[in-house]
Amino acid sequence: MTTATSARQHDGLTTFWIVTFAWTFAFWLFAITLDEPAMTSPTLVPYLLGGFGPAIGAIAVRIRRYRRRQPIPAHTVRLRLRPRLFWALPMLALASGTVLAAALLAEFLGGPALSLTEGQELIATAGGTVPFLISMLIGGPLAEEPGWRGTAYPRLRASMSRLRAGLLLGAAWAVWHLPLFFINGTLQSEFGLVSWSGLLFTLSVVPMALLTGYAYEVAGVAASVAVHFGVNTTIALLTVKSPAAQALVLAVQIIVAAVLLASQRNRGQDRPALDHREMADLR
Repeated sequence: MTTATSARQHDGLTTFWIVTFAWTFAFWLFAITLDEPAMTSPTLVPYLLGGFGPAIGAIAVRIRRYRRRQPIPAHTVRLRLRPRLFWALPMLALASGTVLAAALLAEFLGGPALSLTEGQELIATAGGTVPFLISMLIGGPLAEEPGWRGTAYPRLRASMSRLRAGLLLGAAWAVWHLPLFFINGTLQSEFGLVSWSGLLFTLSVVPMALLTGYAYEVAGVAASVAVHFGVNTTIALLTVKSPAAQALVLAVQIIVAAVLLASQRNRGQDRPALDHREMADLR
């Protein structure tokens, strides 16, 4: 990869980081100052808008790239209607399975019993199954994945390994979530920043970044959205809140992510960037 190409890709990353964090923190800090529950007026609007920071960052990068006629980054996965796109469904099942397996293991080890009671209450509060699923799809997966995986990840992968890119993006993703600990009515504020649950939530973002990054390389943003949706929805339905269950979810996802990354490495698919000829083809 040429120095000029690498510089352009990192320049796009700078734009993404600035726009994403500025947008999100501006709205979420405003929500904090309102000091009202997140899902009530007037906090609801800035709370919801803040979650779209990564998508807004992605849009800003694409507008900038289009205006400058810059090449598509290495490791970008195009959205095409081809068989590999259907890998999103197995990735969805795998993501949900990591949470379910951890919840069952927690119960087996003497932790909280598996229950759908609070999950059913969430569905009722949302107005039914369909509105609940739509809200879970938009709030998180669709608001974030076009940015984290569809924009930042391929730019990081152009110059580093899959593991390093996932860890770096996971750390940034964890920092991005921090204001939620100070907005009344959020799951994070219920945990508390200085608590085992708060710490485990923050740490859990890293294996999630590895899993969604793997899914992206398998079948693009659709697969990363599926993983994000599967984990969030299963956690909500099973009410995974206890530190014991959270720790087991973290452990299971670390193991699954490690196995998936090792399988790619064994197939020689973890090189940090495309060669010069392949870069030219992307232009």
